[in-house]
Amino acid sequence: MASSPSPVSPPSAPSTQVRLSPFRLLDHSIGMYAVQCCECHKWRKVPTKDEFETIRENFTEEPWHCSRRPDCSCEDPADIEYDSSRIWVLDKPNIPKPPAGTERLVIMRGDLSKMDTYYVMPNGKRVRCTAEVDKFLEANPQYKDRFSVESFSFTTPKIVEETVSHNSVWKSGKAKKQDKINALSNNN
Repeated sequence: MASSPSPVSPPSAPSTQVRLSPFRLLDHSIGMYAVQCCECHKWRKVPTKDEFETIRENFTEEPWHCSRRPDCSCEDPADIEYDSSRIWVLDKPNIPKPPAGTERLVIMRGDLSKMDTYYVMPNGKRVRCTAEVDKFLEANPQYKDRFSVESFSFTTPKIVEETVSHNSVWKSGKAKKQDKINALSNNN
């Protein structure tokens, strides 16, 4: 695969991740899903979470191009421009779609420092890690034939810092984290 820099990619993110990964755009909650065309590098809105999850699940095997949308081509203007008017996060490619009856939730922490991934299980309970999925399957063996621990990915998207660095909450969270690191290193 030829590598060429993407003019609309966030400069702080590794360029290979940017070209190979769909992005998710956030505005306090997930307000919009978007994907970058592998050919023209323009951003296209993805209408539903389900469609975004399908694109993300197959992104490496089936890179996304504008032509995959019936009403779109690389000649058309971008649906949305990458800028710092919203918080952007980088989602890794090839995360499996959530198993039927479950939902994958990605929630940004209040200080905007990172995101947490949860799954809502068929009984409505949230799980935060594979050990909790194991516990759920042990307590609910009727689901063992429907999905396994490997069906879940707790990988969190990376927040593109340059899109939130102007935010005082972000700066405060980063400063607190650095203070903790400094205090720990001074105690050693």
